[in-house]
Amino acid sequence: MSGHSKWAQIKRQKGVNDARRGQLFTKLGREISVAAREGGADPDGNFRLRLAIQHARENNMPMDNVERAIKRGTGGGEGGANFEEVTYEGYGPGGTALMVRALTDNRNRTVSDVRSVFTRGGGNLGESGCVAWIFDARGVISVPLDGKDADELTLEAIDAGADDVVGEEDVLVVYTAPQDLEKVRQALQSKHIPLSDAEQTMVPKTTVELDDRTGEQLYRLIERLEDLDDTQAVYSNSILSDAVAEKMAG
Repeated sequence: MSGHSKWAQIKRQKGVNDARRGQLFTKLGREISVAAREGGADPDGNFRLRLAIQHARENNMPMDNVERAIKRGTGGGEGGANFEEVTYEGYGPGGTALMVRALTDNRNRTVSDVRSVFTRGGGNLGESGCVAWIFDARGVISVPLDGKDADELTLEAIDAGADDVVGEEDVLVVYTAPQDLEKVRQALQSKHIPLSDAEQTMVPKTTVELDDRTGEQLYRLIERLEDLDDTQAVYSNSILSDAVAEKMAG
């Protein structure tokens, strides 16, 4: 499970520049539309939608955009929500396992784009199921330590319903069952414990530690996969060294 915080740290430090914010809003809007289509427009009864709206707010997406995305998903807005979820699996540099979650209205276009990025990045697109067995669906909550007692926070997280808690540098990573993520998040917040991130993700059961050169190559591949318009998330079983994490964050 280790290594999650390094990837999260890079994303937080890099931030989102203005040129890519429009693309991010498009991806967030798709997620909101599909969540509303599948579970209804009420966030209180639709956890996936509630989580998508929370991520939109964290990224300063205007509420008008959020509301339009919900309407598209429920058939009340222009453009509809003709996107379907698809997951691609493959291998990156150093034999790392990669999973790419996408929302697409054209499977042929998306698989062509994903395959091209894998090939140019030193990896290869695999068959369905080739690496899925390496990952488990989990809820992940990041709790900054900020000088707080790690043991005390760990007990608080376990009391809140966490399955596991792992210390990584200056953050505690709290793991939950996917369906328990919101319950644990609310329990921690009710105790005034600050959180830097909460998400449903795919967590590797085994990891691969890469040398600096291969780690940089993998990072570039993942970055290009994430830049594809249809990509919603990329999951890896790699561990980056501190040196690579700092360089990529910069």
